[in-house]
Amino acid sequence: MKTIILGPPGTGKTTTLLNLVDEFIQKGIRPKQIGYFSFTRKAATEAATRAAEKFALDIDNDLDNFRTLHSYAFRQLGMTKEKMMKSEDYKEFGQKCGIPIKTASYSADDGTFNSDNEYLTIINTAAVKRIDLLEYYDSRKNILDIERSTLFLLKEELQRFKKEKGLKDFNDLLEDFIAKDINPKFEVLFIDEAQDLSLIQWDMVRKLWANANKTYIAGDDDQAIFKWAGADVDHFIALKEEVDDIKTLEQSYRIPGGPIHELSQHIISKVQNRFDKQYKPRDDEGILKRYSDITQVDMSKGNWLVLSSANYFLDDVKDLCELQGWYYQYKGRNSIPLKLLLALNNWESWRKGEMLNHLEIKNIYEYVGSNVLEGFRKGKTLHSDDKYTLKECQEKHGLITDKVWFESFEGLDTITENYIRNMRANGETLNKNPRIKMSTIHGAKGGEADKVLLMQDLTNAALETFSNDPDELHRLFYTGATRAKRELHVLDPKNFDRAYIL
Repeated sequence: MKTIILGPPGTGKTTTLLNLVDEFIQKGIRPKQIGYFSFTRKAATEAATRAAEKFALDIDNDLDNFRTLHSYAFRQLGMTKEKMMKSEDYKEFGQKCGIPIKTASYSADDGTFNSDNEYLTIINTAAVKRIDLLEYYDSRKNILDIERSTLFLLKEELQRFKKEKGLKDFNDLLEDFIAKDINPKFEVLFIDEAQDLSLIQWDMVRKLWANANKTYIAGDDDQAIFKWAGADVDHFIALKEEVDDIKTLEQSYRIPGGPIHELSQHIISKVQNRFDKQYKPRDDEGILKRYSDITQVDMSKGNWLVLSSANYFLDDVKDLCELQGWYYQYKGRNSIPLKLLLALNNWESWRKGEMLNHLEIKNIYEYVGSNVLEGFRKGKTLHSDDKYTLKECQEKHGLITDKVWFESFEGLDTITENYIRNMRANGETLNKNPRIKMSTIHGAKGGEADKVLLMQDLTNAALETFSNDPDELHRLFYTGATRAKRELHVLDPKNFDRAYIL
């Protein structure tokens, strides 16, 4: 029996799946007889962690079948990390073939391939889509700047290189799993984030469910935004002709009623190929605001998620945050490095009379410069088992200041110092998690925030790609709009000819 579970934004898809896991365990099915596979390691780990807590199970022993598909194939094939292609292997391959390769690696989270070399990207994408390389090239040659003959030769050379080295890539793992008879029988099989699976992953899924008594395939075709990486949402949608039942989770616990829900439904209604489904928003009404310029957006309060189709569109937001003294995260990095943040917070606590340990003090010493005497700067006179007051360090451990941080910290440039002073003047809370986070829409999938700022600008490449497939563009901005729990703020594009107009 096969069932599709459709989970619109914020409807509690993972919770629903774990409730099903609970039901089967209560019926006497052992955890090891349950396979739970997700597109990303993050989602698989979250499911395993929540299941372990809920059922008092051990993740490593009881829930070792809660994995990504790549991880499962890796284990079943008895692979080791040493046998997998790594970035340095691709660089060596590039040197042998005379092609520049700076970056080339598979994401440990979702198995997607990232490289600055277009030849490698095309070779990988064709493998993921399970289509002939030259056929794929011919379908995209108008937007590619590479030679057809060279592409074919490089594929042959790459295969030879891997064979000589005894190495495999992520696609090889799945191909080997599909070809070999190493699939154990599952009483129940769960496939999560199904909208993001590529055709090669679907072939592995079919192998898994052929040996399972019950299969649940969960996802949301409306949030399928990884076609560029080989995801095949059309295959997911086509499964409606093969399964025994289709269920839709109908209540969103994230999306508020009113204009945010209405806008998101307007966007997704433009998609031609999708499951016909509806969901209910929360009873409270959300807020939708529009702006013509980034300087009009007041992000001085609350938690924000700032989204765009490409990272460089976020530069203006970054500049605004620095001007206003707002604490932010950009490209996964906090605007104040964690070491500096700890030093600042610990310095203020120290001045108020608290005691610090040797690691906290050594971190401060990295920033106070000549305000700690030579010979003491590495904290060699501090003992790991003790804590110290600021006065003790002044008397015995080389510290020669107790002034406020901007008079004591010498290792800060003027821009950083002014930025921190602005933040403190504005009452910003400086901790590990900035309240303003910037991301591409792709990078924020699965995330949410009370307030979301959505930018409409598009790259030329995106416009050209999406002109042939408008569905993917609609899904992208639908995914962005549905991250908002209370307020959605929409910023007009700089160039309306290069924008997705909401």
